[in-house]
Amino acid sequence: MIQSTEQSILDTHYMARAIELARNGLYTTHPNPRVGCVIVRDGQIVGEGWHVRTGEPHAEVHALRAAGELARGATAYVTLEPCSHHGHTPPCAEGLISAGVARVVAAMQDPNPEVAGRGLKRLADAGIEVRSGVLEADARALNPGFLKRMEHGLPFVRVKMAMSLDGRTAMANGESQWITGPEARSAVQRLRAQASVVLTGADTVLADGARLTVRGPELGLSPELTALALSRPPLRVLIDGRLRVPLDAPFFKAGPALVATCVPPAEQYRTGPECLVIHGANGQVDLRKLLQALAARGVNEVLVEAGPRLAGAFAEQGLVDEYQIFVAAKFLGSTARPLLELPLTHMSEAPLLKITDMRAVGDDWRVTAIPVPSASV
Repeated sequence: MIQSTEQSILDTHYMARAIELARNGLYTTHPNPRVGCVIVRDGQIVGEGWHVRTGEPHAEVHALRAAGELARGATAYVTLEPCSHHGHTPPCAEGLISAGVARVVAAMQDPNPEVAGRGLKRLADAGIEVRSGVLEADARALNPGFLKRMEHGLPFVRVKMAMSLDGRTAMANGESQWITGPEARSAVQRLRAQASVVLTGADTVLADGARLTVRGPELGLSPELTALALSRPPLRVLIDGRLRVPLDAPFFKAGPALVATCVPPAEQYRTGPECLVIHGANGQVDLRKLLQALAARGVNEVLVEAGPRLAGAFAEQGLVDEYQIFVAAKFLGSTARPLLELPLTHMSEAPLLKITDMRAVGDDWRVTAIPVPSASV
């Protein structure tokens, strides 16, 4: 159906509000997508909702409950195609039909094979006017991990790094606290909170006594969002090919963890953290297989906080979707440790990046960059 210019403007306006609502679930919906819904009747918003966490009502349910009888004849704006299958909750497409909505506008089709257009078709078959693709790019940006897991069987991988202006991450003796200031560290806490998994390596845990937990007071969120974020902490994953980290390390004392290794776990590990044996070349954990195993567990987003060797391995194997680089206005000197260990010899081998965002964070800078695919790929 051809949309009038006025209707298209209104659709964009209300979908922007639905996307704003969906962002409230940034820290809690894993493994589900972040979804918002707005119900409009006679030019007025009569119901709003967003998905909070898996197992609880979807965004459409919250919005329909708020709208009540006013949903009949209204338009529902949803950031993701309404589901058509029974999962933890009943299908939302049926809920919209039962409520008597006249029109449904979706930002995008759901890539989940259990939905994948069936929800929109079910609505259309019931006589509801359907439109899809409104602010689709914004909707996709809400759920990069869910989309990548559904489309490619892998989670979305962010690599977080902090460096000096001369590209160094720690002094030669390993001292690294603190390169950046409190505002940058708060931003890192929010990155941890929104991740499904925070992943590190044995070298980082042994050198820094790293715990990689989410620290509520440092999140810089409202009390409500802080409580939600802390209610669903990310799974902490340690890559320890030879099981070098002792079980009394702060990392293990901080809560549940998963250890990816190449060797059978010793007796003491059988009552300790879960171990996942993933053999790779040269006695190292196969990173791609690990990511596939995590995706099979419903992991959407992985935040890598590791030293230059492991971070470099993710980069070298083409497994990084996004870099979050925090840059401090200081020099650490030529003997300090580099940002990444990459075995490059020629300039032509240098991976290309596209900077998508750069902004001040307190006294530091935050650079968001994504790899540019090679022309030969």
